[in-house]
Order: sequence, then structure tokens, then C-alpha cells
Amino acid sequence: GRSAKDETHQFTIIAKMKLLSVVAAALFGSAAAFAPSPMGARGSVSTSLNMASEEFYIDQDRRNIMNLILVGSAAVTVGGLAVPYIAFFVPPGAGGGSGGVSAKNALGDDLFAKEYLDSKPAGDRSLAQGLKGDATYLIVKEDKTLESYGLNAVCTHLGCVVPWSAPNNKFMCPCHGSQYAPTGAVVRGPAPLPLALAHCDVGDDGKILFSTWTEEDFRTGGKGWWN
Repeated sequence: GRSAKDETHQFTIIAKMKLLSVVAAALFGSAAAFAPSPMGARGSVSTSLNMASEEFYIDQDRRNIMNLILVGSAAVTVGGLAVPYIAFFVPPGAGGGSGGVSAKNALGDDLFAKEYLDSKPAGDRSLAQGLKGDATYLIVKEDKTLESYGLNAVCTHLGCVVPWSAPNNKFMCPCHGSQYAPTGAVVRGPAPLPLALAHCDVGDDGKILFSTWTEEDFRTGGKGWWN
């Protein structure tokens, strides 16, 4: 039989051979990692990159289109909100043949002189929509014709609408006690100025028209404060 020394020597040789096999396999694997890729693999990688690039451009185009749609939608929305807001500050357009603004009732309908006078008594002072949409008094004279001027109903103190008091034959403001004569002249403060005047005429089509009073204020003898 073999001695223990021979067996030990043979075991050592086998262990060294296995170690060399492992090292060789590791070296071969490392070298393979740095080896050039086959042409097929290169083509596959290139195709993948091209496809990714094309998808990027397509996504970018879609993103641009979506941005344009969003901007357009926002512009339409803002425009839709802005137009009525701006229109609120624009004076009403002229109506009727004489170039004035049509007097309107509470429903926004044009007032016609004949129908209006038929429905009102002599001495009546009723409100209509006048210049810039302000409440304006139409005055019916004793002969059942319209006075040549209308009176803006906005109090010159702090802007309340002043009602006409027929029993007292004057305009009496309920806010701070200001009072005005039938012509709109101040008869009691604290209002500092008379009610603003507006020309009142009848157009060729029969509509009642208001226009700006630019002449002298016959109640004060001076220029109208509203001009």
C-alpha cells in the first residue's frame, strides 16, 4: 500500500489543477466581456437607439401640440371673460336718427315718445336708462310733451339714486338728506352740486334720445360740472 505521504502529495496536485481550471475560466470570461460584439448584436443595439430617438421626437411633437392646445384654450377662456368686462365700461352705442342714445326702460327696451307720453301724467318724473347706463329722469311737462332735458338721478354727494317726491315737489335723497328742486338745482345739502343734465330729444323714428349737455348750466350760469 501507498504511504500517507504519497496520498497527500496526490491530493495537492489535484487541488492545484482545479484552481488552474477556475482561473482559466475566469480569464476567458473577462476576455469575452471585452470582445467585440457580433454584427447582429450591433445592428440590434443601433436599431433600438434609432427607435428610441424616433420615439423621443414623436413625443416632443405631441408635447408641442398639447402645449399649443392648452395655450389656445386658455386664450379663448380669458377672452370670453374679458369681453363682457370691457364692454361694461364702454358707453352704449348711439341709437336713433339724431345721434343720441336711446332711452330704455327697466327691461332694456327702447322708449318711444308717443307711447311713453300716453302712459304718463303731466308733471311726471320717471326713471329711464340714460347716458352711460345711468338712471335718468324723463320729465313730462304740463302740456304733455317731454322736457328738453333729462336729470341724472345720481346724487352729487355720495352717489345714491335720488327719488322724486311728488307731494314735496322735489327730489329728496334718503341717504344723507340732500334735496333738489324740480330742475335738479340744490336746495339743501350736503350735496355740493346740482344733478347732471342731458339733452332729451325725439328721433325721426319716434324714439326718446339722450345726448350730452355741453352748453351752459342754466341753473348756475356756469359750465356744467360733468363736462
